[in-house]
Amino acid sequence: MSNGFRLAQEQYAAFDVDVESAMAQLSAIPISIQCWQGDDVGGFESSDSELGGGLAVTGNYPGKARNGDELRADAEQAMRHLPGRHRFNLHASYAETGGRKVDRDELKPKHFSAWIDWAKSLQIGLDFNPTYFAHPLASSGMTLANTDPEVRQFWIQHGRATRRIAAAFGTELGGPAVHNIWIPDGMKDTPVDRWGPRARLQESLDEILKERLSSDQILDSVEGKLFGIGSESFVVGSHEFYLGYASRKQIALCLDSGHFHPTEELADKLSAVLGAVPQVLLHVSRGVRWDSDHVVVLNDELRAIAAELVRGKCFDRVRIGLDFFDASINRIAAWVIGVRATQQALLQALLEPLGLLKQAELDGDFTARLALLEQAKQLPWSAVWTEFCARANVHAGWDWLPELRVYERDVQLARK
Repeated sequence: MSNGFRLAQEQYAAFDVDVESAMAQLSAIPISIQCWQGDDVGGFESSDSELGGGLAVTGNYPGKARNGDELRADAEQAMRHLPGRHRFNLHASYAETGGRKVDRDELKPKHFSAWIDWAKSLQIGLDFNPTYFAHPLASSGMTLANTDPEVRQFWIQHGRATRRIAAAFGTELGGPAVHNIWIPDGMKDTPVDRWGPRARLQESLDEILKERLSSDQILDSVEGKLFGIGSESFVVGSHEFYLGYASRKQIALCLDSGHFHPTEELADKLSAVLGAVPQVLLHVSRGVRWDSDHVVVLNDELRAIAAELVRGKCFDRVRIGLDFFDASINRIAAWVIGVRATQQALLQALLEPLGLLKQAELDGDFTARLALLEQAKQLPWSAVWTEFCARANVHAGWDWLPELRVYERDVQLARK
């Protein structure tokens, strides 16, 4: 324990903040790390279909993972530099079928057995997503809201199959796996009929969720979006649509920080939607002028989201996952930077002198509230972060990067 940490403890204690309690709380918050950052949302299907779905990965940094073994090795390398124990988030397109053609409506837990065994070896949980893009039957831009009943039925069956896979994850790994449904359905130009697609989507979702699965195994979630490439004018599964649906079904609602208008504040939505839905899946991303899924950094938006989570004491009702993909930098470094930034934002929030702030607000002393908020920004949270990392035997600063450079040279750049 360094002198810097002891001094930080004393300074925080003067503001009635228990540093040890903050670190204990942080260590209990897992971040679900997205698999698709490791291979540019490629997946393992032998398909010529374009990524599509309004998704675009930019950059050509060498060394991306080409198969399950490489992706798992890269993820382990990232976890070496992360304090705490986290989760890993898979898409259905990352099934390993032994070279056999298995379409998405026929996927089963056995096609993810290597992932389950890997998660068991690391003692981590897995989360799951059906993949409603990069497939011939998604080329029209419509899946669950498609006018063709046969296409719609294919995607309904895909959702049913992936729910069973998520439930198997939960059973095998000892805790519910998040199963999050996002679809790209929408239109580039203004539609005449908004009612029909949304009615079809609701019917499709009802069919997918009809099978009762244990809440000990699976946490169902639905995710909306403001717009996408090719769906600039109309998105069937908008935020409002899914808020209503999740409220009626009493399932989780996914809030993605890149899926709203740039002037909207996701932090403000948490206390609003948690009054209507039982749980929230929080996708932490960073949009630059649009939903461009940049690597998460420690910015004001992330701090505001973390502060709202802590102030609302809602970690038992919120799951946190990352959602970005950047092929312009080392893909493992992107994971490390994004997770650590999220943890640092949470730590700063956990170290906030919340008791004093709430009392000032209750007293109507908004002068003291603002002064204290500004003073809190100067408190030595980084000394606490350094101690937190030291106890987890990982580097607090960026000393992790030289070790990653060795892995990049010896492993990633050797991939041809």
